[in-house]
Amino acid sequence: MMEKQYFQFDGLILENGTFFGPVTLAYETLGTLNDDRSNAILICHALTGDSHVAGTEDGGKKGWWDIMVGPGKAVDTDRYFVICSNILGGCMGSTGPSSIDPATGDPYGLTFPVVTIHDMVAAQKRLVDHLGITRLHSVIGGSLGGMQVLSWCYHFPDMVRSAVVLASTLRHSALAIAFNEVARQAIVSDPEWNKGHYYGTSFPATGLSVARMIGHITYLSDESMRQKFGRKLQDKEDFSFDFDTDFQVESYLRYQGAKFVERFDANSLLYITKAADYFDLSKYLDYDEVLMKLKDAAVKFLVVSYTSDWLYPTYQSREIVKVLKRNSLDVSFCEIEADCGHDAFLLPSDRLASMLSGFLSGVGPAGERRHP
Repeated sequence: MMEKQYFQFDGLILENGTFFGPVTLAYETLGTLNDDRSNAILICHALTGDSHVAGTEDGGKKGWWDIMVGPGKAVDTDRYFVICSNILGGCMGSTGPSSIDPATGDPYGLTFPVVTIHDMVAAQKRLVDHLGITRLHSVIGGSLGGMQVLSWCYHFPDMVRSAVVLASTLRHSALAIAFNEVARQAIVSDPEWNKGHYYGTSFPATGLSVARMIGHITYLSDESMRQKFGRKLQDKEDFSFDFDTDFQVESYLRYQGAKFVERFDANSLLYITKAADYFDLSKYLDYDEVLMKLKDAAVKFLVVSYTSDWLYPTYQSREIVKVLKRNSLDVSFCEIEADCGHDAFLLPSDRLASMLSGFLSGVGPAGERRHP
């Protein structure tokens, strides 16, 4: 049974140069921190995730990566102390646009500053510092979480022994930005959005639901949708010849949209997708000093992509590997055959579990290579 914890600090200088605070981060931990605090692993969640990475919450809800994290699992909590926090700008306990602005007593709404992936990571660093950890055994994340992992390596290389980047990218492509913009437009075009000031009066449920439907399509693949739905009809023998739900895939997307509205804040989706669009480590490709620090610290990298991921295709993971290899860093790469699309990293996979377990065991207490 997991218990959500909260860490509050005065604030931080954002990447845009302004100070923002106070900041609260919701987080959960699993396992036991060893005496020399060398077994900590930070797991970074994806776009709409939260701090509940594994274990069971009140109500019986399992963590979003419970298949990989826990006693005897790939990220073995009998060996490692696992930390996962809700990102800055989120709506699952950490400070975000739905949080109360202490200066006004009202939710921030659009007065909340536009934050970046680096800002999210800078807030996570404050939490890691608070826990008395000077170096992380590993930082792990998929999708938006993978962007956070790369940002950790760039901004705080001396604190990272190893890094696992799953189904992610150095920067958003035009396609990814386009899908995010359509999702944002679905929200801001909803009259109930009220320019972000809907708290306590209304809620842009229709816009947020459509935004989720758009995003969910990008997480799947043509093959997975063909296998799961095809052209099957939903509870009928023939077409309705109106604009009712005819196909199973239509019903599925509407269900996913409605379920998402129950747990997520529309403004948070605006802010987080914008942070993802702003992310671009490729502009730092000449950061030789940082890369040398990673090399001197013997940081190991594992980069994983999936064959059917068309949101962050394999060529984008290969680009990450190319940058690291060009600078003689220790990097392993694997493209996993999977027909379920971008969400594959969240689904059961014996191959990923075995690879992840072996990789983490091969990281020594000071970051040096060792055999499991």
